Amino acid sequence: MSLTLEPIGHVAGGRDEAFDDGWGAVSAAIVLDASRFAPDAVAGLAEFSHLEVVYHFHRVPEEKVQAGARHPRNRADWPLVGIFAQRGKNRPNRIGVSRCRLLAVDGLRLEVAELDAIDGTPVLDVKPYMREFGPRGEVRQPAWSAELMAEYY
Repeated sequence: MSLTLEPIGHVAGGRDEAFDDGWGAVSAAIVLDASRFAPDAVAGLAEFSHLEVVYHFHRVPEEKVQAGARHPRNRADWPLVGIFAQRGKNRPNRIGVSRCRLLAVDGLRLEVAELDAIDGTPVLDVKPYMREFGPRGEVRQPAWSAELMAEYY
């Protein structure tokens, strides 16, 4: 089975290069495709504080995609874990998912902060974040992942 997706828009501004940390200081915009959407597509969105954004890691070449295990950030002091046990960009379908702050809605332009996607990134979907979709109960994760994320935002 094959799946074809058409981006709904793209990231404008923010960083031009993907590097691992410091995304908390990044502001950008998600510009929705005006040939496919009218401003009513985002009616009510400004009432939400955060978005979930699904996007494509478009700058990861096919030959860099990883399907097995690796050390996160190539750090040998962190355990060897499978690609599905981490959030690296070299994933089999190069799909990224991020939560970011929604600062403003201006027509089909969504001003955001803390989105870990670079300028020009194709956006596949945007959803309002609702706390009820967050995890219920205690969240468990290994120590290395908290260390990895310490400076991410």
